[in-house]
Amino acid sequence: MIAINPTNCTRCYRCVKVCPSNIFSISKDDKSVQIKNENRCIGCGHCVSACADHAVIHSDFPNEKVHKIDGTKCATPEQTMLLIRKRRSNRVFSSNPIPQEFLSQIIEAAHRAPTAKNLQNLEFTVITDPEKLKTIIEFTLKSYLSQIKFVDNFLLRPIFKRCFPDVYKYVPMFRKMQEIYIAKGKDVGILRGATALLLIHTSQSLDNSNENSQLAYQNASLMAESLGVSQFYTGFIIRVVKKRHQKLEKILGINGKIHAGMALGMPQFEFPNYVDRKEIRVTYL
Repeated sequence: MIAINPTNCTRCYRCVKVCPSNIFSISKDDKSVQIKNENRCIGCGHCVSACADHAVIHSDFPNEKVHKIDGTKCATPEQTMLLIRKRRSNRVFSSNPIPQEFLSQIIEAAHRAPTAKNLQNLEFTVITDPEKLKTIIEFTLKSYLSQIKFVDNFLLRPIFKRCFPDVYKYVPMFRKMQEIYIAKGKDVGILRGATALLLIHTSQSLDNSNENSQLAYQNASLMAESLGVSQFYTGFIIRVVKKRHQKLEKILGINGKIHAGMALGMPQFEFPNYVDRKEIRVTYL
């Protein structure tokens, strides 16, 4: 249900301008705001957020879900840029557990990322059980070693090496990772001692699910950085998930498809410096 409170409405027409579904219109008679095609609403909340006079009444957003923004508490552009500059994929974790309130804030940040058509279809699984983390490490290593065995077959190697030369850069690396894991029980490549793993997934393979997940990941990554929690993108795990057709999801009891993963842990140390990246390549048209 969507309605306009005529007593509060000052006819600023912000709701008309921001609605992506064009639900609001201006009456030709008295210039009041009218509601049309209410069934097209995607529940984004733009109209309620934009109205400074609380004139938009929306059943999805009762008063307790509408919060005034105190702009004085927002990060400055300089503070935001510093956070972005200092964020690194820190893989040197301590054994200290991540406080639950930190994990909750990281998940909320991910949940608040934009999603296509405002689907808000992302789900999150946080794994802190050492045995489950071990299962994921072993599953990933086994999957890569199985692929290596196939591509390193002496009959196929000449063909694959010409077509996929980059693949062979990983062959000695994964073999070394396996040797260390078997000999010392130490994971030097998959989770690297992370005490938590955040997986972002969807129960249905809808359009833009992967893109939505990557946007959520970035939100979570910056929140983790602001909390002093180290993190990195679990690229090896995600590649295996894409190749193995939901086997890891079944092992973990996840109903759906994993799209992104973040290894998390409290750092042994923080980086005292940030360095410049390569020159920006940009074209203004």
